[in-house]
Amino acid sequence: MSRPRVGFLGTGWIGRHRMQAMLETGAIEPVAIVDSSPECAEAARALAPAAAVLPSLEAMLDQGVDGVVIATPSALHAAQAITALERGVAVFCQKPLGRSEAEARGVVEAARRADRLLAVDLSYRRTQAAEALVERIRSGSLGHVFAADLVFHNAYGPDKAWFYDRQLSGGGCLMDLGVHLVDLALWALDWPQVEKVSGNLLTKGKPLAEAPGSVEDYAIAQLELAGGAVVRIACSWHLNAGCEAMIGASFYGTQGGAALRNVAGSFYDLAADAFSGTTSEPLCTPPDEWGGRQAADWAVRLAAGQGFDPAAEQILVTSGVLDRIYQMAEAQRS
Repeated sequence: MSRPRVGFLGTGWIGRHRMQAMLETGAIEPVAIVDSSPECAEAARALAPAAAVLPSLEAMLDQGVDGVVIATPSALHAAQAITALERGVAVFCQKPLGRSEAEARGVVEAARRADRLLAVDLSYRRTQAAEALVERIRSGSLGHVFAADLVFHNAYGPDKAWFYDRQLSGGGCLMDLGVHLVDLALWALDWPQVEKVSGNLLTKGKPLAEAPGSVEDYAIAQLELAGGAVVRIACSWHLNAGCEAMIGASFYGTQGGAALRNVAGSFYDLAADAFSGTTSEPLCTPPDEWGGRQAADWAVRLAAGQGFDPAAEQILVTSGVLDRIYQMAEAQRS
């Protein structure tokens, strides 16, 4: 049986990392590479010597690919994904799927019409720490979960200029990091309705509303959920955090708590613990090679012939929450 033919659109570090994860499954055949950087394209071709380096997405689609992996700047995601889906090609896309809920909805609807597999690289879901956390929540061990606190502070911030251009990125740290936090919280709690959203966005220590054209480098928000749970999220770029990163997700219930956290400031090493009163119990510790797990899963499902996955609609819930936070910042500006 032939393997699905897959093209890779955007082959910077993260694009090549996800490419490697897919190749290691043995489920796909890499046939095409497109990148505006010749150096990135050649680095990707080192992973897949038989793949053709092509000038555009259209040239890639003309090769008769079955799937496209998108790792380009955020402003391009929705249009590129829709172009591929309308040609009957499955899509795996880096987050965010769109710069707004409307853009993301256009992609999801295109995937539904084409009955093609669509997935977004919300990779923190696939960590052992997150899975251990969610198992604890859904087993009922925590009782009624009434509060959650999630943080993602990146002391470096992105190294590419387009991240700091609202038109190209869709937003700052909230779009880049907050999307993981909102997705993780709502996924862990099995997608309750978000009844109320409040928050604040800052750039260089001042309200975003006072800096037209800028993107936020600090974001804090509160979500009030059906059933009474309250979720607080905070994320940032370039924070004086004393370490490379601070990543955490803590959930508190009437019978216990559970949390994941990064270890020693690492972006990759995550541990999870369960709490009861003043005592804690480890659920899992590093190492865990999780970065490419979501990508590998898409490759395997594509090879199995899976079409549209209704779980893609969850992306719209998360996008809608981010929209509401950004709309609050816009209202403050006016």
